[in-house]
Amino acid sequence: MASEQAGADDDVRQLHGMGYAQELSRRMSGFSNFAISFSIICILAGGITSFQAGLSSAGGAAIGIGWPIGCAFSLIVAASMGQIASAYPTAGGLSPWASILGGRGFGWATAWFNLLGLIVVVSSVDVGVWTLFANLIGANYLGLDPATLTPDATKPMAEQISSTAYWVQAAAIAVILGSQALFNHIGIRATTLLTDFSGSLIFGLATLLTIAMVAYAPHIDLSRLVTFTNYTGDAGGGVWPATGSLAVAFLLGLLMPAYTVTGFDASAHTSEETRSAAVNVPKGMMRSVFWSFLFGYIMVSSFVLAMPSVAEGAKQGGNVFYWLIGGSAMPTVLKALLAIGIVLANYLCALAGLTSTSRMIFAFARDGGVPAARRLRFVSPSCRTPVHAIWVGAILAFLSTLYTPAFLTLAAGCAVFLYISYAMPVAAGLLAEGKSWTKKGPFPGPPVGDVIAKRQFEILAAERAVGETA
Repeated sequence: MASEQAGADDDVRQLHGMGYAQELSRRMSGFSNFAISFSIICILAGGITSFQAGLSSAGGAAIGIGWPIGCAFSLIVAASMGQIASAYPTAGGLSPWASILGGRGFGWATAWFNLLGLIVVVSSVDVGVWTLFANLIGANYLGLDPATLTPDATKPMAEQISSTAYWVQAAAIAVILGSQALFNHIGIRATTLLTDFSGSLIFGLATLLTIAMVAYAPHIDLSRLVTFTNYTGDAGGGVWPATGSLAVAFLLGLLMPAYTVTGFDASAHTSEETRSAAVNVPKGMMRSVFWSFLFGYIMVSSFVLAMPSVAEGAKQGGNVFYWLIGGSAMPTVLKALLAIGIVLANYLCALAGLTSTSRMIFAFARDGGVPAARRLRFVSPSCRTPVHAIWVGAILAFLSTLYTPAFLTLAAGCAVFLYISYAMPVAAGLLAEGKSWTKKGPFPGPPVGDVIAKRQFEILAAERAVGETA
């Protein structure tokens, strides 16, 4: 207990040293900090809802080769951000980092890119929640027609708005977002319990889904994962415009891992609610990306291997996953269990995303970077959460779904905005290295040479002590 209290005191002192008061409740463990980023990445969200972005670009190789390439890039970014997070563990993460390392204006620009990306994370995942519910549960078990629940994304925006399905989806997403905001409003303890459960759910359900796909596959052909085929245009269900360049098609397919393995900055945004933040926050980011890469790669590869035909699967476009699981020979009970679990995992993913968004708004308001900053930085005395920031984040996410219910548009915006915001403080850190930035945090630890030198010193000291005793 004494060591925990000492660690808590260190967290508060470090936060005060950056000029901020400890207003939020510091209840999150290292696992909880990992779980919130892992929940936002959620391979059962992006890995499923954006699967067509990969398959309908360059075929199986866009999955088998594209996924590791995209995730390797994400892991490098997470490691770079982790070193900065260890030195400056504060809510809002990227904005304060960029301000400290690159100046106030640079920090504000970073914050706006990050905020836009986080809003679109929540909206895109909640569009996915409703779409998955309509196609996996509504159509198969409730007798509902998905065409009456979700607008046709292939039609012009004006036609979508005039359809009943557009407003049905809008109402459903409003209810979904309202419930997620309410959970966040109640307190970080409730959110942490849900995201901790989400982390375990993703591991378990992804494993079950992978085993089921492979076990009931008509045949297994591993060469599919390294076979390049241009499925842009009509061959890929119109997911991507037709291009004659296979290289361009492959690059388009990288949207799938780029969109899926993002949002790991949630660990940084909840720094002020995490114990031993200087160590646990960077670890949370790195571990969430690594395990998402590993489990996600096995899972999405199983989708390609389980298809009766890759060409036929690509032709399904946005309906490829529903076509795949619907035509699988797996038992009906197992399909139902997977459907419920996938929808729930996506719901919790967006809930964690709203947590991250609200902390970003809170931190940005605390630094005076948004309108109505005084209200948005308000922390409820009873709930110890930034309640106004939570509800504003939910409203902004809802409004972005009204503008474009097309999933890939939201996914592309999310990936672009977030990775720009990730790159900005990293670039500022590179320029400030050894100049204005000289004090590092405990992550990733001292260089190997320092460890060896310290150990040699300890050995020499021990030998000297033995000699003196003799």
